[in-house]
Amino acid sequence: MCRSGGEPTGAGGAAGTNAAFTALLEDSAEDLYESAPCGYLSTLMDGTIAKINATLLDWLGMEREAVVGEARFADLLTVGGKLYHETHFAPLLRMQGELGGIALEMKTADGRRLPVLVSSVIKYGGQGEPLLIRTTVFDASDRRAYEQELLRRREEAEQARAEAERARAEAERSRAEAEQARRQAEADRERLADALAALQQTLVPSSLPVVPGLETAVYYHTASPDLLGGDFYDLFPLGEGRWAFFLGDVSGKGPQAASLTSLTRYTLRAAALHDPEPAVALATLNAVLHDRYTAGGDPRYCTAIFGVIEPGEGRTTIRLASGGHPPALVVRGEGRADYLPTPGGLLVGALPDASFSTAETTLGPGDTILLYTDGLTEARAGRSRESMFGDDALRAFFADPASASPAASSAGEVVASLTELLEGFGEGLDDDTALLALGVPARRTAPATDHSTTKQPR
Repeated sequence: MCRSGGEPTGAGGAAGTNAAFTALLEDSAEDLYESAPCGYLSTLMDGTIAKINATLLDWLGMEREAVVGEARFADLLTVGGKLYHETHFAPLLRMQGELGGIALEMKTADGRRLPVLVSSVIKYGGQGEPLLIRTTVFDASDRRAYEQELLRRREEAEQARAEAERARAEAERSRAEAEQARRQAEADRERLADALAALQQTLVPSSLPVVPGLETAVYYHTASPDLLGGDFYDLFPLGEGRWAFFLGDVSGKGPQAASLTSLTRYTLRAAALHDPEPAVALATLNAVLHDRYTAGGDPRYCTAIFGVIEPGEGRTTIRLASGGHPPALVVRGEGRADYLPTPGGLLVGALPDASFSTAETTLGPGDTILLYTDGLTEARAGRSRESMFGDDALRAFFADPASASPAASSAGEVVASLTELLEGFGEGLDDDTALLALGVPARRTAPATDHSTTKQPR
């Protein structure tokens, strides 16, 4: 093998390499001590520094002359380190003879703190007497930084856990409060619904009286369980075989509507006993409502049909008047259905001198007259719930030839079929609805019956 200059290499070259390597290993003990990667110092038993290596002096930024024989080991420590050295380190070292890996802080010449790990051992004489203390010092700056980072991360984790626990506790408390509020709201709603139901029962008859020679049926639906209904009806005797009936719808909802309904019912009852003529009864109610509300700047009104029915042999006579209310529907036993018009009727209570027209009809066996509020005809029908059911659809509902039978036109069957229809509207039925049917049985041998249905919203 040859060098680039052309001189041969061989065993002589290898020997030169080994000699150079051997020369590198021939460091003196003094060099190893002074340039070690850790700090060394030897102190007397009182802590006076007798010897210190260059590595430790370099770390501390101090001169050897200012340290050897002039300072004690504890003087190189911070205040906290000095206290720990005097109270723990030195006593344990004298008692055990050696200590290892003790974390202390030394102070440098420029005032910085130097984290170190200190190991010390006592050198004894031939008689076992302590002579000096040999100490090794390792720079723990990186370790201290790592420990501080771990401590910081641990504190952050503990803080995050504490915040999570607080958030969880707050969420649990909020959930418990929400659940309590929900239960309280449900209880309040139930109490309100019970109170409204009890009050609603005072605004309409609990049941219809039995009328000889007539079949009666009623249906009542309130759109909201939280509001009192504004529809009303009644049927009561006048004497001498005559009976008065009425059905209507007051303006508004809630307590004000309930007050207006109560006043309307009892005014019509009292007016009928004084003068049962339908137009006169409505005129009396108009005067009362106008004087009570409209004249005082708080206009309230209603729509109503008031009538008198007198069952007789073969034919039953009906005389009625309307104040702005949808016309009554007469369903005949042979399958026809026609409205009984009462033109010119105004809203009751809106004007001081309202006039009301009167209409008459007769019912034969199997015939029924139906009174209803606009909740029926204004119900939204169809899949889209966009169109109203309407007057024409109501008339066609009973004019279907398939319904031309005595049973299909009886008062009970009329209300039953309409109840099924209304329930089919679902959410399309969003207003109060009242139905009152009075019919002549197809056979006189059939007893008079009362088909009454009162519905609360589902």
